[in-house]
Amino acid sequence: MTFEQAVLENLRELPADKQQEVLDFIQCLKHKLSSEKTNIKPDRETFWEMTLRFRERMEREGIEFTDEDFANLRDRSPGREIDL
Repeated sequence: MTFEQAVLENLRELPADKQQEVLDFIQCLKHKLSSEKTNIKPDRETFWEMTLRFRERMEREGIEFTDEDFANLRDRSPGREIDL
């Protein structure tokens, strides 16, 4: 009998509410592991933490913004024409 089979056998012997608790726990672990693999922080990450992580990534990848990147970015038109 494999480890997985033994776990399933023991799970079947538990009452339904305890089975659900175990399944919820497994789901939580699965979510945590997938978040770690994709380097996504939990939902509790603050805006400031995300900003620092963004800046670290920019520095690590050698990304630099200059004034030229933002030149002519603004729409200087007066807006849509209005017929009075």
